[in-house]
Amino acid sequence: MFDIIGKIRGDKTIWAIVFLLALVSFLPVYSASTNLVYVIGNGTTIGHLIKHAIHVLLGFGIIYWIHKMPYHYFKALSIFGIPLVALLLVYTLFKGTEIGGANASRWIQIPFVGVSFQTSTLAFIVIMVYVARYLAKVSDKVYSFKESFLELWVPVGGVLVLILPANFSTTALIFAMICMLIFIGQYPLKYLGYVLAMGVSAMLLFILLAKAFPDNKFFSRVNTWENRIERFTKDTPNEDDYQIEKAKIAIASGGVIGLGAGKSVQKNFLPQSSSDFIFAIIVEEWGLVGGLGILFLYLLLFFRFVIAAHKANSLFGKLLVVGLGFPMIFQAMINMAVAVELLPVTGQTLPLISSGGSSIWMTCIALGIIINVTKKEEEIAEEIKDKARREAALQKLIDKQLEEENEEEEINDSEEDYSIQDKTGNPMNAVLNK
Repeated sequence: MFDIIGKIRGDKTIWAIVFLLALVSFLPVYSASTNLVYVIGNGTTIGHLIKHAIHVLLGFGIIYWIHKMPYHYFKALSIFGIPLVALLLVYTLFKGTEIGGANASRWIQIPFVGVSFQTSTLAFIVIMVYVARYLAKVSDKVYSFKESFLELWVPVGGVLVLILPANFSTTALIFAMICMLIFIGQYPLKYLGYVLAMGVSAMLLFILLAKAFPDNKFFSRVNTWENRIERFTKDTPNEDDYQIEKAKIAIASGGVIGLGAGKSVQKNFLPQSSSDFIFAIIVEEWGLVGGLGILFLYLLLFFRFVIAAHKANSLFGKLLVVGLGFPMIFQAMINMAVAVELLPVTGQTLPLISSGGSSIWMTCIALGIIINVTKKEEEIAEEIKDKARREAALQKLIDKQLEEENEEEEINDSEEDYSIQDKTGNPMNAVLNK
């Protein structure tokens, strides 16, 4: 165990915060799992806890493995990853797992292991790395909108179109994060305006098609989106969304210090209490203090991401940290905002805390890449120190050699023959010769 800890590299503060968030997750996941056991009748509380522990341990294994790879490898992997995730998303649309009969085909079953996997989370990572690679490649070049449209927006837009029918919130989040990333990457604002206009037009076209073909399975989620937005914008008495209503009751019950670990009441009534609405359970059991503590950890992680991006010695490294790290924090903020009804229900999990294998693993992949970037800076610093140590050692050897040579010259000078005898052996001849 200590050998593994000694081998980790990168930003130690990020490692520590990630470990704390993962450690904190066990109590609310264990507590909220009673909803799955006693209400739904799925498994046991210990079984869900062990399952979550396995997900977390595998997640840390992913971080450790990825942070050992040279992060420039991800440039090539993102190019091959775009068509791969496109195929997975197409398969998910037609063969994915549906929820409640609606077209929420977001998961696929991994063969032989029986684990569900949300393909949009993998697509998100691949897209962000792909955009970072493109921006780093064209940073010192002059290019037209047509060139960037074909090379950047066609593959990115194709992936987003495949995510949209089943998951509008994830599509909107990814698109917003891409816009943020290309703005930071100094993509021309005029071109960005064109893209935003096309994005809005594509969304309007999708809604019009949904109205024209309401029975088509690819548009069945549009009514769900409209109902959620309508319930959120219209403050009609007794018409709160059931999930939001229970979440607000849980938060109000928590008070300042909470009811105590495992003593949540609303976990038995709140759907998705161990995933989408786990923050409400945290506040109910740990109170305002616990909720602010979780918020502080995410803000501290955001601060470390800013520092890591600033220290990165390459544009690609900076964009990787921004493109993968900032959305993680925004997702956490969205999850918390939904729980307190600042935003409509989106289905976004709380990173590293909510239960679920694919969400934890994809977050860990992003963290592994970020730590990889910070490890590179650490390696560069170590190389500079090693170079300085080698130069200092070499200088010491040179100084020592010069000192020894000076000592030898002094000895030779002191032993020099000042005899006045000449070759004939007569000392007077030497004097006369002078």
